[in-house]
Amino acid sequence: MRKILVTWLLLLTALMTSGCGFTISPQELYCLPKLPTEYTELDNRINAILSDGAEYAAPISGSNIQPVQLEDLDGDGQEEAVAFFRNDADEKPLKICIFTAKDQTYELSHVIESSGTAIYSISYNDLDGDGYTELIVGWRVTTDLQALVVYTLKDGEPMELMRSNYVRYAVTDLNQDQSQELVVLRSAEGGDAVADYYTWQNGALQLQGAAPISITMAELNQQGRVTAGTLNDGMPALFVTGVEEGLWSVTDVLASRNGDLANITLSDATGVSAEIAPFQTLYPMDINNDGVTELPRAVSLPILEENQIAYQRIDWYTYNVQGEASLALSTYHDIEDGWYFLLPESWREEVMVSRSVDEDEACVTFYIQGDQGPEPFMQITAITGSSRSVKAVRGGRFTLGRQAETIYTAELLDANSRWSGGMTEDQARSAFSLITKEWVYGDN
Repeated sequence: MRKILVTWLLLLTALMTSGCGFTISPQELYCLPKLPTEYTELDNRINAILSDGAEYAAPISGSNIQPVQLEDLDGDGQEEAVAFFRNDADEKPLKICIFTAKDQTYELSHVIESSGTAIYSISYNDLDGDGYTELIVGWRVTTDLQALVVYTLKDGEPMELMRSNYVRYAVTDLNQDQSQELVVLRSAEGGDAVADYYTWQNGALQLQGAAPISITMAELNQQGRVTAGTLNDGMPALFVTGVEEGLWSVTDVLASRNGDLANITLSDATGVSAEIAPFQTLYPMDINNDGVTELPRAVSLPILEENQIAYQRIDWYTYNVQGEASLALSTYHDIEDGWYFLLPESWREEVMVSRSVDEDEACVTFYIQGDQGPEPFMQITAITGSSRSVKAVRGGRFTLGRQAETIYTAELLDANSRWSGGMTEDQARSAFSLITKEWVYGDN
């Protein structure tokens, strides 16, 4: 409907600005364009449900959170309308109503009902590639319990394909068979965490296998994240990160191996993932844009002087499907000021860092050990305030990047030219990047 309104407004603007003598009264400018008949009828049918005691109950998380959503569920090129309601007078108060377009109107064709406190999320996926879209619905049953149900409309009435308790789930093609699989992360009996692996077999969505998870669902549920990515041998994988008490991140890597789901980072000796590191609010990502997902590990840098704050570099590792890790690159991340710097290999074990904050300037200084002690060789400064443009060109500073209220500069100091690891201005610009805030939808 938004597209229709936009189209009408564009047409209206074109008529007003053309030279055709077309005139519109001020009153007409404030009139909404008349919507096509089928949308008017859909609105009438929704209002009838609302007037019968229901209220909108849009999904509260995920990427689809509108109270009315348009999706082509049967592959015929015509969008169905999916609306979400709650009616506390009914035994099953939560309702997903599906309206099908027919003869310039919308008719209520399907109703999916459930008990519980909320519709947590919904996603639309053609799991088996047959052109019909399955509905993957997360129901909030109680404060501490969620149920995941997959529905198909292929045979007329909504039919459940699977049901499970869950905390997170992901839809992905791990075995590269061109069909989507479903990975469900949940707590098993005894509190252990498990990833269930559902694949499409013999016309049904069936549990293919499971893999243990070393993090708890509580650790996943707080600051944790599930990231779809790629191993360094080209295999797809899921990176499941949990955070222990805000201090340590633990990442399990799930991949298809010999047809089964495997946790390739899980240690046979400890039963815990090998990917444990101090938490720096960083998650697995393709940081160097090479098509492979890297995992961050925070490592302490050499200390400049006693009682100094411990600064850290980030080593980024990739994995193959056999669970073998390889160091890909290292960075220094200045999370406070919003930038990171690719560290040359020769800097990795040699460089020391300090950070100072003055009025409108936050400066990170890099040092190398010299004959007389640590020597500064480069400074990167984030400059704010009304005089930032003047400050950005003081001394030997050159610009690395800009944001709306901040200019980022670097200055190469005397020691830079006296050691083999020194760099040029162009190399510094190439190694510098701004930290972009990743837009993360609510969890499914």
